[in-house]
Amino acid sequence: MPEKIREQIQDYQGAKITRREFKEEIMAALLWKIIFVIGLLVFFTGSPASAETIIDEWATIKAPPPPALKPVTIDPKVTALLVLDIVKQTCNAQRRPRCVASVPKIQNLLSEARAKGVPVIHSIIATSTPADIWKEVAPREGEPIVQTSADKFFKTDLEKILKDKGIKTVIAVGTAAHGAVLFTGTEAAKRGFQVIVPVDGMSAENTYIEQYTAYHLVSNPSYAKQVTLTRIDMVKF
Repeated sequence: MPEKIREQIQDYQGAKITRREFKEEIMAALLWKIIFVIGLLVFFTGSPASAETIIDEWATIKAPPPPALKPVTIDPKVTALLVLDIVKQTCNAQRRPRCVASVPKIQNLLSEARAKGVPVIHSIIATSTPADIWKEVAPREGEPIVQTSADKFFKTDLEKILKDKGIKTVIAVGTAAHGAVLFTGTEAAKRGFQVIVPVDGMSAENTYIEQYTAYHLVSNPSYAKQVTLTRIDMVKF
């Protein structure tokens, strides 16, 4: 018998406490012991709630409702089109067939933008050259090309190019959705630009990545209000 309870029984037998006080003392002692044991179990085994992670819940997660695609009307004087990394290293049937499928739509958007006098800026990855850009969307003379990693503002003069032209809005298309489009779009918003992303103009290895990117762009707590998701045929100049 635990010493504490033995002492309490002796106290009761010696008439030092009342029957009611004795019962309360016994219950309190037992309660603390139960709490102590539960605490040890939680400490060494972990509680069921703390064991759950996003990986544990992966199969049960339901995707949120899709964000709305909105029609946009472009002001050519203050808008630029960013054509991101449509090069043979990243846009090919083996690595990203969805990029290959998006090229005709991007080509149509590019033609309309040029016809309306919208400035066009191209990007390439660090291991490519301008010659690697798909001929359907290849730069014309005078159209700038920046070369860097996913964030096309990083160690390039992209921001200066845009501000020198008085640009306030950028349209971002290209690949990868979760690379150049996501990072460049986010960095553009961070720098005060409005960002338009036609979802059929961004591509990745699979649809889940594109879905994640679209959701991320419009749920970012800092810059979501500056991002508009649309479709290429919903862009009017």
